Amino acid sequence: MSVVLVVNSGSSSFKYQLLDMTREEVLASGLVERIGEGTGIAKHTVAAAALAAPDGPAPTATDATYTIEREISDHTAGFAVMLEAFEQHGPALDEHPPVAVGHRVVHGGARFFAPTVVTPLVEINIDELSVLAPLHNPANLAGIVAAKKAFPEVPHVAVFDTAFHQSLAPEAYTYAIDREVAEAHRIRRYGFHGTSHKFVSEAAAAFVGRPVGELKQIVFHLGNGASVAAIEGGRSVDTSMGLTPLEGLVMGTRSGDLDPAVLLQLARRADMSIADLDTLLNKRSGLLGLAGVSDMRDIGERRDAGDPAAQLAFDVYIHRLRAYAGAYLAQLDGVDVISFTAGVGENSVRVREEAMATLGFAGVEIDPERNAARERGIRRISTDASRVQVLVVPTDEELEIARQTLSVTA
Repeated sequence: MSVVLVVNSGSSSFKYQLLDMTREEVLASGLVERIGEGTGIAKHTVAAAALAAPDGPAPTATDATYTIEREISDHTAGFAVMLEAFEQHGPALDEHPPVAVGHRVVHGGARFFAPTVVTPLVEINIDELSVLAPLHNPANLAGIVAAKKAFPEVPHVAVFDTAFHQSLAPEAYTYAIDREVAEAHRIRRYGFHGTSHKFVSEAAAAFVGRPVGELKQIVFHLGNGASVAAIEGGRSVDTSMGLTPLEGLVMGTRSGDLDPAVLLQLARRADMSIADLDTLLNKRSGLLGLAGVSDMRDIGERRDAGDPAAQLAFDVYIHRLRAYAGAYLAQLDGVDVISFTAGVGENSVRVREEAMATLGFAGVEIDPERNAARERGIRRISTDASRVQVLVVPTDEELEIARQTLSVTA
């Protein structure tokens, strides 16, 4: 059995999964939250796969979730609680010892383009790159430091959200501003959700039965954060997010693309500070700013009830999806597969239908019954006659992180 622990650390929480990579099954997962906020909460779920017999899963086994509440002062204390949960509720780590720990790190800048074994120098680099991701990299690093204390004898691997997009050509990642200013402050497009885009594009290729190296693909990762990537031969050639995850599509609370002069106008006329503008664009914009709610399910309910603000929010959201679809069709000179993933992409029938409605000229033909089917797992929603295969592909970033972790430690 080859077991990998995957960790995704935030500033006051972290998620984890213990995966048996021989079967690519989750043995346990959990969330430790409210770190440093008084009473912390840890939820630990033991998966049915952890009870599997050597020749297959126990037929009557079901997942079991346990909760621990106590003060969790920092990430190190959080990992102690996690270890306690494994000891009390299983699976026992001495029976399923991790061979490595994989960590999600949001920003690798232009320094990291592949999964990287964590060394003191790598930690220094992650810290230095915090200037590009001040809300994420410090938290990711805190998780790495704490996890190394909990698991000092195994390699730790950083898997970067930006790494998949390091294949972008200069014309795709360069902003047209003063070159010296851009170089001095590392201003360029980096792209995000790379782990998901990589996983989905490879899963889509396997599903359609063609090598990923032969395919031109567009992947829509549509969750509260949203991005789209143009992928040719398994390599990212364009993506909607840029220097930060703010650029591109309309998101739950983020604006996506807008004229930079909007910021200048608000600073001059509304006397808004840098902090005010940051809050506006990242936390008070997107669907929330347009309609008062950030969840696409709520948008749909309000739209059905005749709310004009929700209707406009939906229309703006779809307009941006179509704009990027058209742009990437041009960049790729046609496309073989279009995939939808993440919370909205996997579950919103209307979003998929409307986003693809104007792409008949490119050979896209959606099957309404397939699109409306509430099936789990990867599936085709285009017709058999469609020249472009349109898929729903559930993403699994933890599994992808585990795969990449093993690729540099096995």
